[in-house]
Order: sequence, then structure tokens, then C-alpha cells
Amino acid sequence: MELFLIKGGQLILSLSLLIVLHELGHFIPAKLFKTRVEKFYLFFDVKFSLFKKKIGETVYGIGWLPLGGYVKISGMIDESMDTEQMALPPQPWEFRAKPTWQRLIIMLGGVTVNLVLGFLIYMMVMFVWGRTVITNDALVHGLSPSIQAQAIGFVEGDKVLNVDGIVLEDAMDVNKWLFLRGANAVEVQRTNGEKAAIRIPEGFGKQLFASGEMFPLIPSMPAIIERVVAGSSADMAGILPGDRILSINGLEVSSILEAQQAIKQREGDEIAVQLSRNGTSQNVLVSALQDNAMGVNFEILRPTAKAVSYGAAESIKQGFAYGYWTLYDYVAQFKFIFTKKGASQLGGFGTIASLFPSKWDWRVFWERTALISIILAFMNVLPIPALDGGHVVFLTYEMLTGRKPHQKVLEYAQMIGLFLLLALFVYANGNDLYRFLTG
Repeated sequence: MELFLIKGGQLILSLSLLIVLHELGHFIPAKLFKTRVEKFYLFFDVKFSLFKKKIGETVYGIGWLPLGGYVKISGMIDESMDTEQMALPPQPWEFRAKPTWQRLIIMLGGVTVNLVLGFLIYMMVMFVWGRTVITNDALVHGLSPSIQAQAIGFVEGDKVLNVDGIVLEDAMDVNKWLFLRGANAVEVQRTNGEKAAIRIPEGFGKQLFASGEMFPLIPSMPAIIERVVAGSSADMAGILPGDRILSINGLEVSSILEAQQAIKQREGDEIAVQLSRNGTSQNVLVSALQDNAMGVNFEILRPTAKAVSYGAAESIKQGFAYGYWTLYDYVAQFKFIFTKKGASQLGGFGTIASLFPSKWDWRVFWERTALISIILAFMNVLPIPALDGGHVVFLTYEMLTGRKPHQKVLEYAQMIGLFLLLALFVYANGNDLYRFLTG
């Protein structure tokens, strides 16, 4: 229960900040252009409000349904579907009476605020906390490549020197370059000190997604046994905690990943394992494997991360770069949503809440808030009716042709958009519920 409250509290606080600021992005230019704003709401007030107060011509309130927020602008087809108002002659204070360029600024205000806010938060995080990175020096045993990474030339123990000529501050960012950023070449240093250039085939990111290898390179860790499950195949073969696996079926093993891959690729129900125990080599035969496992847990020797601090000017530069690549990576992986596998991974509030840690951590809170802010900016600018991007499409059409879309077209588009968003909401949160029930 405590875990739920901590994660839920962070989620509600984060979304509340982002929703209010997003709606201010619409509210402020609307007021500057002397457009009447009838309501300003955090969350939706279906049937009733938790709080509301009228100040001037605007009712400010908090709804009970935490699915977003809204500003109701006079003379506009929006979530309220106030067709009665639209049937009356346009008034000077209404949205529809304003010049097209003003209406466009009003509609882009929310997206702009979310985008700028995400970048500013990253700059603040860089200045206050800096970054935590894993350098090549921390990768004592180099990297372990997945099957897909091995297929294009990576080998056990490789250390990344550069990607397309760019030296990475965080060596583990190589996974983003391979999966999302369309890297062309990676230069690595082998365990023998030699350098090698690996050409990355076109569409490699799609191959990684299809195979489930979104992290094709992970820190290499020796295959040292931490725990042996009582009564397991390993226990019956005499394997002990502290043993290090040297080879499986004659195939040399340097890391946990190689050991796991060798077990999966075995033929038959038994494997010959060469171990190192107290400096001496021993050979054992492990039989009756179940579910491709011997019944051991490996010792996880994680590389030591390095804290990097930045001054004010460098924080702005680093924060902008981090925000740019965050947006780029999200847009790059968005295409996977239109695949069967990608659609199944869509999530709702449960998935968003899982981004936050189980203990309150202000650094992580602000990092996740910046991420969600950038995601909201991108999602809202999509050309879907009922989203800001849908309104922008019609306004762009009006600017190019000089003709306003018929009001009925706007009404039907708004209804279709609302239906699509509701269906997406139900599907995404249904995925969360299904994953929760099935473990």
C-alpha cells in the first residue's frame, strides 16, 4: 500500500504540474488576445467539481476525474461540444472571431510550454545534480553482446571508443545509438588492445525490436555463482557458490550472458561445465535441466557509475542536448507502436507510475517529469482531432486556403477524435490491467 501511495503521489503531483502549465500555455495567449476563457480546470469536472471559484469572467476549478485538464475558450469547438454557443453570431471576444494567426498561437501554446518546460527541467537537473555515467574505465570486463549484436561483429569484452566519430560520455548510450538513432559505424577496442570498426546494417534497430534485444550491449560480468537452488540440476552436479564457469560443452565462457546463451543453445538435456574453484579447474556434468536453467543465480558485479558535475553554462548545454535526444528517441520509437508487438506494450497510468521510484527521490522525480512533459508535447501535436495538433491542422488549412472549415466538419472531427482517444485510453490501461493480473 505504501509503495502504491508513493508512486501514485509522485504521478499525481507530476501530472498536476504539467497539466496546469500546459493549460496556462493556452490561457495566457488567449487573454493577451482578449479572448474570453470561461473555465480553467485541473482534471475533468464531469457532473461536479471538487473545487471551483469564479474570478472575473473565468471559473477556476479542480475536477474529480484525473484524466487531464482543460480551458474552455468561448467560440471554440472543444471537449465541451458547446454547439448552442456556436449557433449564435460570432462575438468579438470569441476564439472564432480572432485572426487565424492568433488562434494558431493559442492552440500551440500548451505544446510549446510542455516542450520548453522539459528542456528547462533537464537543465536544472544538470546544474543541481549533474549526471551519473558509466565510462569505459568502469567496464573492467568490457561489454557482452546479444545474439543480434554478435551477428554484426561485436564480441565479448569490446569497449566502445566512438559511434559515428562521437565519443560517448556514457558508454551505455551505445544502445540508444544502435536501437533508435540509426548509427552507421561503431569503433571498438578488443580485449587484446586492437581496434575494430563495426558497420551497422540499415534497419538494425527494427531487428533489435523484433528480437526483444533493446539493450544489445550490456556490461560484461564473470559467470560467478552466487546461489545454488537446493535440489536443482546444479546442486545435484556439485556446483557451489563462488564457482566461476569457464566453459560449457567446450565453448569458452567469459560472462553471465555467454553462459546463459550457451545453455540455451545446448543439444540434449545435459551439459559439460568447466569450473574454476579456489584457483583449480574442475569438470562437472549437469543433467536434467529444466526450462533452460541449471538452477543457479549469478553474482551481479555492476560497474561503478561516475558522477559528473556541471557549471551553469555547461548545464544549459548538457540539459538542452539531453532534452533533444530524449525527444528524438521517443519520436524514433513511436513507429513501433504501429506493430503488433509495439501495440501490446502500450501502457496507461500504471506504466507511467512505474517510471517513478518506490522511494521519494527529487532528482528522479524531476527527470521523470521532464520526460513526461516532452512526451505530452509530442503526443499533443499529433494531427488527431480533439488534440491540439488536430486543431492546428484545420487552422493551417484555413491559412493556406483562406477558407474556414465548415462548423459541422469541426464538430464531427472533434467527436471522432474524442472517440479515438477514449478507445486508446481504455486499450492502454487495459494492457496495464492485463499485465498486472498475469504477472
